Amino acid sequence: MVLSAITDVALSPAYPASTTLASGASVLFTGDNFTRLLSGLGTSVTVAGLALLVGIPLGVVLGALRILKNPVLRAVLRLYLEFFRIVPTLVLLFLSYYILPRELGVQVDGVTVAVVAFGLWVSAEISDIVRGALISVSDHQVDAGKALGMNGLQLLWYVRIPQSINLMIPATINLAARVIMTTSLLLLISVIDVITVGQQIMEANRMTHPDAAFWVYGFIFFLYFIICWPLAMIAKALEKRAKERNNG
Repeated sequence: MVLSAITDVALSPAYPASTTLASGASVLFTGDNFTRLLSGLGTSVTVAGLALLVGIPLGVVLGALRILKNPVLRAVLRLYLEFFRIVPTLVLLFLSYYILPRELGVQVDGVTVAVVAFGLWVSAEISDIVRGALISVSDHQVDAGKALGMNGLQLLWYVRIPQSINLMIPATINLAARVIMTTSLLLLISVIDVITVGQQIMEANRMTHPDAAFWVYGFIFFLYFIICWPLAMIAKALEKRAKERNNG
């Protein structure tokens, strides 16, 4: 008898599976939820873009300095790179947002902290990309430049960079995709990014739409995918072209 009652309830038109699915998906388009998610994504992309604008020029300079024959300078720059590789990005954000402002007695908003922290990380990674690309230039190209009377700066500007830039671009694009994905940590320093907005939507609809998490996180996954996947494909195509060019 109990089993029959349960079966009747499960098959009742008041509880169709399609209604549950539609109800969960409707959360994305309730009120301004869709616009808020896109706005949060805009914040994530903006932080990533600003970090790249800060980090790439600095990283190019640091990478160029790393090919100099000064052992002390090379050791310092190597430590700089290893620091940002060893320390997790989450710890770096916490250090920059919670600890340093308190110790220095300053108030800094989360977006600025994120741009600076990500920018320094990007500069460290770019420095290694640039160093590896610059030292890949064949010695006879450098010797030819020296034979023409070029100094170190001229060799860098007219010989090494033009010969190695095809190797830098794909790795830089891959790094850009990594930075965009890492912005998912921004919610931990009170930045209203797409993950934060998603959590707010789920909390607001937790009782009325228990399956909202599936749809919200699925949509966030889709947003990250449509941004990062094209970058990965572009980087792969450019890397393939660079290899074909280098192999003649």
